[in-house]
Amino acid sequence: MNTTLIKYIVIFFIINFAALGIGSLATGAAVSGEWYTSINKAPWTPPGWAFGAAWTTIMVFFSVFMGFAYNEVADKKKLVALYTAQWILNVSWTPVFFMLEQVIPGLIIIGALSVLVGYFLVHYRAVLKVKVLLMLPYFVWLLIATSLNAYILFNN
Repeated sequence: MNTTLIKYIVIFFIINFAALGIGSLATGAAVSGEWYTSINKAPWTPPGWAFGAAWTTIMVFFSVFMGFAYNEVADKKKLVALYTAQWILNVSWTPVFFMLEQVIPGLIIIGALSVLVGYFLVHYRAVLKVKVLLMLPYFVWLLIATSLNAYILFNN
């Protein structure tokens, strides 16, 4: 790996983990709060520890993906615009869902995020080839998270 690529990966690593930090601030007490503990959750809801482990893994892979993408994609403006939209959706879901207890807007946000991450997978496949698979954990996790959000909407 060249130093430019490593620099890009580190930059995206910092930005992505900042998003996780913001999310954890919004999630903290809310996960053990009255609203979330009392609602009917999907039987396939992972244990609490799995969320931290999954998001840490996802953000490591996503940082590497973005480093490669920024290094190899010609239209950096579009890439950064898509990345920024992803970041905003990712960071906004947690306070909307957990702090504001807004399940429908949460589902809209996470649904849009899922579509956007799916777009990354499809759109950048030709340029990044096998490296695009670094996005797969993020996409799969979002599909699971979307199903959990939808379950809460339809069963509470």
